[in-house]
Amino acid sequence: MSAHGSIRTLGLAVAQLGPVHLADTRQAVVARLVEMMRQAQALQAEFVVFPELALTTFFPRYWMSEEEAVGRFFEKTMPNPAVQPLFDEARRLEIGFCLGYAELTPQGRRFNTSILVDRNGEVIGKYRKIHLPGHAEHKPDAPFQHLEKKFFEVGDVGFRVSRLGQTRIGMCICNDRRWPETFRVLSLQSAELVVLGYNTPSHNIHWDEPAHLRMFTHLLCLQASAYQNALWIGAAAKCGREDGFHMIGGSVIVAPTGEIVAQATSEGDEVIAARIDLGLSDKFRQHVFNFAKHRRPEHYRLIVERTGAGDPLR
Repeated sequence: MSAHGSIRTLGLAVAQLGPVHLADTRQAVVARLVEMMRQAQALQAEFVVFPELALTTFFPRYWMSEEEAVGRFFEKTMPNPAVQPLFDEARRLEIGFCLGYAELTPQGRRFNTSILVDRNGEVIGKYRKIHLPGHAEHKPDAPFQHLEKKFFEVGDVGFRVSRLGQTRIGMCICNDRRWPETFRVLSLQSAELVVLGYNTPSHNIHWDEPAHLRMFTHLLCLQASAYQNALWIGAAAKCGREDGFHMIGGSVIVAPTGEIVAQATSEGDEVIAARIDLGLSDKFRQHVFNFAKHRRPEHYRLIVERTGAGDPLR
């Protein structure tokens, strides 16, 4: 509850996107996003989460030059004419959203980016992916590439929290969800909700990981992070077989209890929704993870002083 005793809730939707193939146009993809936004509004949602790199196929799987990638897959402005219908519909429906895309800055820098858009269709927050997975070199023997380190720079705006009405929202993207520091930094800024999109291949080209672990670890890190940081989390997949390359689904809404309150059942376009009680974060921060009362940062210095593992402390 707020200081005045009123219950604060948010109608939250997660819009899972099925495959986006190389031949698909931006206009066709945006039409799908608009349709799912309408479905979200019909479910009484006030905010909808779209996936990482939602406007194109997951192009880092293909070996190409940076120049070719920029010409085909990056957005020079946002919104732009191809994506404007989504912003217009958001304004008409009075629904906010988070959208992931490949960003080319005016200075020619390249980022894996997501934006936070309010119910008036105005951009009020931007995040650039920090934990870039994969590799930069060509792996000709791999079944596909994972070239995020080739096509993107490490994000330069940090983890920020924005206000959408009364709700404090943080953003991250895909691999960020596997790093506990992501959610702790956002929670220390009093975030109540963290939203993210992901494109997660079901096959790991770097080591022979059992297929079932891809979904298990995806859900594990979201549930643990929601609980340990008193957060709601909304996570949207782009999934299914994009030109034959499979990515996991499993789009979810997770409560600060660590419980999944809604989960997608398909690997196609699918909207899930829940009315989330933002006061649940307050209760957990007061009774379970009271940071001000119980945290001991003086004993955590190693977290920021070391990048990789080293010798035990003396």
